[in-house]
Amino acid sequence: MRDVLAAMMTGWRRGDTAGLATVVGTFESAPRLPGASMLVTAEGTAAGSVSGGCVEGAVYELAMQVRQDGTPVLVRYGISDDDAFAVGLSCGGIIDIFVEPVSRQRFAELDAVRQDIEDGRRVGVATVIEHPDNSWLGRHLIVRSDGFEGDLGSGRANQAVGDDTQGLLAAGRSGILSYGPDGERLDTGMRVFFASYAPPPRMLIFGAIDFASALARLGTFLGYRVTVCDARAVFVTPARFPDAAEVINAWPHRYLTEQLEQDLVDERTVICVLTHDPKFDIPLLGVALRGRPVAFIGAMGSRRTHDHRIARLREAGVDEEALARLHSPVGLDLGARTPEETAVSIAAEFIAKQWGGSGAALRQLEERIHHEEQH
Repeated sequence: MRDVLAAMMTGWRRGDTAGLATVVGTFESAPRLPGASMLVTAEGTAAGSVSGGCVEGAVYELAMQVRQDGTPVLVRYGISDDDAFAVGLSCGGIIDIFVEPVSRQRFAELDAVRQDIEDGRRVGVATVIEHPDNSWLGRHLIVRSDGFEGDLGSGRANQAVGDDTQGLLAAGRSGILSYGPDGERLDTGMRVFFASYAPPPRMLIFGAIDFASALARLGTFLGYRVTVCDARAVFVTPARFPDAAEVINAWPHRYLTEQLEQDLVDERTVICVLTHDPKFDIPLLGVALRGRPVAFIGAMGSRRTHDHRIARLREAGVDEEALARLHSPVGLDLGARTPEETAVSIAAEFIAKQWGGSGAALRQLEERIHHEEQH
């Protein structure tokens, strides 16, 4: 929706009804990712794309129909046996597209969503794309970090979707969630597409070691935009860290200082220091612990390394309140041995911190499984 928002708002403000087609699911080599949209205005003008051209004509006609009759529809396009270029995807992929009418009456919260996006605030839109009761189709729930508004059809459904999408919103991820018809935690009955309009959170990994490679892979899987930084050029190469969005050859404390000064680090950022080398760790952690609040600061090392590190940080003038922000030795006690298992241990700790989890086995707990976001 972000790509066609300006065109959509023009008609929305005039009171027009547009047809909005959104990719909600992809399989195989689909040309566009979930969230890609095409808008057909009241004048018949098309904006945006859902397939890079393969099925645009068919989707355009469907959006015109939906705009006129007001009935949302979920359709699937794949390879066509007769003529792939007529109604199918020539790439051989499969895409699910939800087409809905958009107007002041059908999407009253749209202007508030636009304002959130323009102001850089995290916001997400949950839309019912499949339900046995057609009156639920196309209903929206607007999700923000401090709550939600709108109505999907029942209070139970609103609460379930509002709770579950907080994690997607925090990670800047979009996707489909499945429930029972009234929001029950079942796999069939209702499907909701959640579109997140927020840049993904960052994970800054310092230290180009094998543990960093495993953590970069897991961080990317979790939805983070991962940066690996190390002062040693021979180790910090794209070939060694193919899952990282950025690989930076720089002194860690200088790089982090620049990122803070450019306001590129925020409260969602995870910082992991894996070098356990004082000449890198102490200046870097001094900057990190004195900097703006972030989601997590962790440092790898043995308990002896941790004790020496804390002593050096105190000598460097880092106060006790700042030291309390440091998670070291980093990770939960999983008995991890391999780099991949250690990465899971580290991720488990910062996930637990974000959501207020205890790290205990769920079978030992009686309180609710899902936690509110913690910062």
